[in-house]
Amino acid sequence: MGHAITHNAIPKATPAALPPRPPGLWRQALWRLLALAVLFYTSYGLANYAAEQRALGHWGSQGVGSVVFDWERHIPLWPWTIVPYWSINLLYALSLFVCRSRQELLTHWRRLLTVQAVAIACFLLWPLRFAWQRPAIDGAFGLLFDALMGFDKPFNQAPSLHIALLVVLWLLYGRHLQARWARWLLHGWFALIGLSVLTTWQHHFIDLPTGALLGLLAAWLWPMPPLAHVAPGPAPADAARRRLARRYLLGALACAALAALLARLGQPAALWLLWPATALLLVAGHYARWGSAGFQKRPDGRHSTASRWLLAPYTLAAWLNRRWWTRRHPQPNAIAPGLWLGRMPARPGPELPPQCAALIDLCAELPCPRAVHRQLAHYTALPWLDLLTPTAEQCLQAADAIEAARRQAPGQAVLVCCALGYSRSAMAVAAWLLRYGHAATPAEAVARLQAARTQAVLHASHRAVLAQLTIKLAGKLANEPAIRPQPRACAHD
Repeated sequence: MGHAITHNAIPKATPAALPPRPPGLWRQALWRLLALAVLFYTSYGLANYAAEQRALGHWGSQGVGSVVFDWERHIPLWPWTIVPYWSINLLYALSLFVCRSRQELLTHWRRLLTVQAVAIACFLLWPLRFAWQRPAIDGAFGLLFDALMGFDKPFNQAPSLHIALLVVLWLLYGRHLQARWARWLLHGWFALIGLSVLTTWQHHFIDLPTGALLGLLAAWLWPMPPLAHVAPGPAPADAARRRLARRYLLGALACAALAALLARLGQPAALWLLWPATALLLVAGHYARWGSAGFQKRPDGRHSTASRWLLAPYTLAAWLNRRWWTRRHPQPNAIAPGLWLGRMPARPGPELPPQCAALIDLCAELPCPRAVHRQLAHYTALPWLDLLTPTAEQCLQAADAIEAARRQAPGQAVLVCCALGYSRSAMAVAAWLLRYGHAATPAEAVARLQAARTQAVLHASHRAVLAQLTIKLAGKLANEPAIRPQPRACAHD
């Protein structure tokens, strides 16, 4: 359920030589591009034809409607923005040749394929049309509009395939541009492409967030290395995970139902509730299927771009919850010489121990702030799901990570943290106390923890796991007596 990510603080970056391309990579990129092109032009043409037939009242349909806000009638038509609108075609074709490894090419291709397949399916199931007629446009820009309308019809609106592809391409090109000026140029041009879908009168506003959602979901489903792949795992064995998954699923359904109800009552802004609905649905999936890997926490303690955007409402709620419960005691507590227990620090300062050199992060749902990460010499992430009791194996892994950090930073402080610093991180420290001879029994370990940090909460299920860990350690010591270092004095003897 948790995977270790160890990352030492990186010095000022220096330009590094790009790895050579594997032989035959461009040939693979070419045939994958051709396959995508054939799929796009055949399926998109079919979706256009089907929507047009429905708009004409054929096949027993009632026509094709629109979803449009009143304020959209004030969006100007800027003919020159057809240039950035068209430019995505060139960026799309070049993107497969930008990839520098077979794995990156395969992942990017899968993202593009997923976006196209899902968008076309949506166009076939519930087509929409642009609500008003674009006036005739002359000159060079008019020629570009005529070329566009040669294969594109005013249907197939939500989710915007243009925006979904824009998200996927933005993420890829952003990985390969390091120079600050190049990245600013990239962000500016891609933002202009996003704006152009409105100022060319190709899409209504509702198509943009739905298209962005599709692009981010494709990026989350097919994460780029070095992120752990979010492959479906076995169904959870413990009732707690299933119970939490059901609760988050019910929350997602409640948000979606409220959004639909308010929209039908004339409050279209309520459709933004679909964002927290999506976030809660994903979190339900993390608990039901994917585990902590679904949060896609990177080696620097931050989440992948796709996860960060998709889960933003949930992350905000988790951040506010952390602030509320720890408002009276944000600072960490010393458990042993050089070992501290606390909440995920929001910034350098009192929330970090004096001379803090290492951080063991047990929190899957919250990122480690960049300012905090820069202060560290060593950082290790062991993302555990919240509100669940870790296994004995997870506790043993955390105990060894804590000891490794202490040895890497002798004489300096190591902070073990989770969202609140009350349960997950307390469990890891309790395991370390048992593993490395600072406590003889689970009861002694818990008493030592709660004497130092009175807010620490370890329930009967936690104590049962600590008892299992004690039995496991006793057997391990009988077979391998040399693996355990000499006990150290603890801060609260």
